[in-house]
Amino acid sequence: MRIGELAAIAGVTTRTVRHYHRIGLLPEPERQPNGYREYALRDAVELARVRRLTELGLSLDEVRDALADDAGKDLREILAELDADLARQQEAIRQRRARLAELLRRADTGGLPAEGPVSPELAAVFDDMARASATRPGPEPAMAAKERELLALLDSTAGAGHRTWLLAMMQALSTDEHAMARAYEIYARLDELADAAPDDPRVPELARTVADSMPQEVARSAAEAAAGTGDKDGGGFAEAFFADFPPAQAEVLRRATALLQERGAR
Repeated sequence: MRIGELAAIAGVTTRTVRHYHRIGLLPEPERQPNGYREYALRDAVELARVRRLTELGLSLDEVRDALADDAGKDLREILAELDADLARQQEAIRQRRARLAELLRRADTGGLPAEGPVSPELAAVFDDMARASATRPGPEPAMAAKERELLALLDSTAGAGHRTWLLAMMQALSTDEHAMARAYEIYARLDELADAAPDDPRVPELARTVADSMPQEVARSAAEAAAGTGDKDGGGFAEAFFADFPPAQAEVLRRATALLQERGAR
């Protein structure tokens, strides 16, 4: 086949094919006696693979490395890998569409949280928080809103270890009918410490209350997450986290975290 046919099959331009030839990304066949270059099916397969890899976000240098790793593979292996790539993308698209459908459903019913989009598990926790807040007199504690922001952040950025801890806490909040009511009592008490000093006598007691409100599964997951990072204090993220709270509140949370990790390690 000629270069135009090759480009059409792979869904690129002839200019792109020539550029790949120039940078050595795609082998350039010898010219035939008639002056034209003749391309084979393997050329089309390799060009399609280059396109797929670039669409996945790889740079041309990264594509070159990936193709080098494929050296020596027969045509069927390459085709099978292309098919597997497409299958993975298809599944990823299916999952994203299912998630978007859920978010649209929540938006239509007024249930999309301001901190969203978040995972279905966390969205359920936020629903429970809204119901708990509605049963309390007066405005919602400021600490509750801050908790939602933090949970939304962790929901989208937490690594595997911290994700386990987060899921354990979300499960605890959703399965214990009294857990959310206790959480709102703690939020209110933390609000009372907004202008207090870190050595306020209420700090140690509230730290123990916060730690005791978490089930053993959460304590164990928190200890495992800390052990997995090799940093008991949580590193830079923990420093930024505690710095975002007034001194007394930060001291409560710091002490409660330490108590949780100690209990989980036992």
